[in-house]
Amino acid sequence: MTDFRMTIAATDGAARTGELTTARGMIRTPAFMPVGTAGTVKAMYPEQVRALGADVILGNTYHLMLRPGAERVAALGGLHVFANWPHPILTDSGGFQVMSLAGLRKLDEDGVTFQSHLDGSTHRLTPERSLEIQALLDADIRMQLDECVRLPASRQEVERAMRLSLRWAERSKAAFGETRERALFGIVQGGDQPDLRIESAEGLAAIGFDGYAIGGLAVGEPQDVMLAMLDTTVPALPADKPRYLMGVGQPDDIVEAVARGVDMFDCVLPTRAGRHGVAYTRFGKLNMKNARHAEDPRPLDEAMDWAPSRDYSRAYLHHLVKSGELLAGMLLTWNNLAYYQHLMAGIRAAIAEGRYAAFVAGTKAGWARGDLPPL
Repeated sequence: MTDFRMTIAATDGAARTGELTTARGMIRTPAFMPVGTAGTVKAMYPEQVRALGADVILGNTYHLMLRPGAERVAALGGLHVFANWPHPILTDSGGFQVMSLAGLRKLDEDGVTFQSHLDGSTHRLTPERSLEIQALLDADIRMQLDECVRLPASRQEVERAMRLSLRWAERSKAAFGETRERALFGIVQGGDQPDLRIESAEGLAAIGFDGYAIGGLAVGEPQDVMLAMLDTTVPALPADKPRYLMGVGQPDDIVEAVARGVDMFDCVLPTRAGRHGVAYTRFGKLNMKNARHAEDPRPLDEAMDWAPSRDYSRAYLHHLVKSGELLAGMLLTWNNLAYYQHLMAGIRAAIAEGRYAAFVAGTKAGWARGDLPPL
């Protein structure tokens, strides 16, 4: 088996590119991880996701715990076999659901008790049980259980959650054990409080993890606050370990976070937007519900080398969206994930060639310029 490790090939300012080596393959960084919450990237075949350039996908401990159950997945060969994805998988710990399902859970020092959003049944998640589930799934990269707080929140609430997350980080590290063939990431919390972010980062570094996630951002705060927290947090993290900004995000968030030294991202935006009629392109976001597309024979962007962008007219995509056809979500999700991987490939190349600032400026100019001129 192969030990988990990070190699940095080039830097450009704080931005860096390289690779993570895992037992199931290499992950090029900076990396965008398509979200496969329940063991599937919605509206996509696994081989499509791979062909677009994804080296790793994300699964979710909470959702897979409820259905089909981690023990069942393990009996069927683990999540990679179950989902027909023989490449690296990162699993979230369930900590995001502590925030997103706040009305269906009770939190205490030991862990979280959830009332299932599916059938009302009760489920207990502790740092130890979260790591047990992630081991049953056989995830390549596993996350500590933490408490994520929605912003804005009081300093008292942010500090309480950060300290609880640090205590859970110690328990998660003990539960993970000493294996080098899989990785465990700690998660920085601290909301929008710079000193708490630094305290969290330094506390996690003292415990010692294979990588460090920055959690509790893109949860209600404006972008400038998120970026300020990255400016504060990243320098406090070990430089030789991967940095993962959880749940982010918009393409503009990604290019700005990379400039601050972030290596990994995940977000439901490209898949969720595709299912709701929105296309991500070099010209920004296009809402295919808009009537202006109804008689437009042009493709989304014929210069791009993926079918949904190149081979289907805007009029047809508009028709599919307005008709509620399943193919609308399939094609637009495919397009969006392709665009995100295209963006990441451009980011990696620009860092390697020492032209990242120019790449960001040109990319943002394209978004600002907007759509192709009307017919």
